[in-house]
Amino acid sequence: MSKDYDFLIVGSGLFGSVCARELTNNGYKCLVIDKRNHIAGNCFTENIEGINVHKYGAHIFHTNDKNIWRYINQFAEFNRYTNSPIANYKGELYNLPFNMNTFYQLWKTITPQQAKKKIDDQAFKYKTDNPQNLEEQALNLVGKDIYEKLIKGYTEKQWGRKATELPAFIIKRLPLRFTFDNNYFNDTYQGIPIGGYTLLVNNILGSIDVRLKCDFLKNREHFDSLATNIIYTGALDEYFNYEFGRLEYRSLKFEHELLDIENFQGNAVVNYTDSETAFTRIIEHKHFEFGRQPRTLITKEYSIETKVDDEPYYPINDEKNNNLYSKYLEKSLFEKNIYFGGRLAEYKYYDMHQVIGAALEMVKKIKYERKE
Repeated sequence: MSKDYDFLIVGSGLFGSVCARELTNNGYKCLVIDKRNHIAGNCFTENIEGINVHKYGAHIFHTNDKNIWRYINQFAEFNRYTNSPIANYKGELYNLPFNMNTFYQLWKTITPQQAKKKIDDQAFKYKTDNPQNLEEQALNLVGKDIYEKLIKGYTEKQWGRKATELPAFIIKRLPLRFTFDNNYFNDTYQGIPIGGYTLLVNNILGSIDVRLKCDFLKNREHFDSLATNIIYTGALDEYFNYEFGRLEYRSLKFEHELLDIENFQGNAVVNYTDSETAFTRIIEHKHFEFGRQPRTLITKEYSIETKVDDEPYYPINDEKNNNLYSKYLEKSLFEKNIYFGGRLAEYKYYDMHQVIGAALEMVKKIKYERKE
């Protein structure tokens, strides 16, 4: 018996939406479902008093891939936003990433040679061929001042563990720029879609059928009956009902606040790098789009352990979890007419341009299989 759709796409984030768009362009009939009450996944933006609020944390599009940049610009015009976060350490402000402005703020060094000498002298005191943890690794690379003011507290809050308890490989290197350049990303292309990410994803989906507040896993038999093939972008361990155990993630908690002032912090992102401040950063959303609204909306962001009902954000790709994921991956290979992709299904951190690239590759794979 024929089914209503060629593909059911579970999840309306960037991965699912790009797959739906490309499959539709190639003549397949698609249905996109999402268990949330909105499209766009974690890059969803909500317009509040003319401000496009990044409801699940700051999303800044950046890439060196000209083809990906051209692709996404079909669906929205991007502004010229450049990510230049500020670090606040107990009221002291520093530019990020670590560059000549940062070094001047720390030590009043003026030349690259002075800054390099300062870092080398500090790091030399902690030199070791085999750092045993993140703290030893960071001290080995940059010395005490940068580590204690700009790395230690922020990293411990993000991971919920002391730096001495975290593996050294988390910080393989620390980018040091000996130029006065506050551009956080080195990528050629960077910006925010004008009108927000929800508008962008809405444009990608176009007239494709979308159903919200639909939980695939709670009504699998019904949704299986609608389409010949499925693209699943949810958590892989949840798909298999946690048969081998739960994959671990770090999660985020957000506190949004609308303020009766025009400008709260003068920058879109300010990281709080001391250990005493509970949140990791404050986002002031209007600055992503150079807003001049009379009021402003800020978000305090907290890094938390993921509990059962929390949204999983960052996979903890240590040996234990990677081995567990491998079991689920092997099991997924025996599923018929279903494709798994995206950050949750692949238990992998993706930047947005990487998500788009992975979705385009999946569609290429599907098209190739159907030619055989």
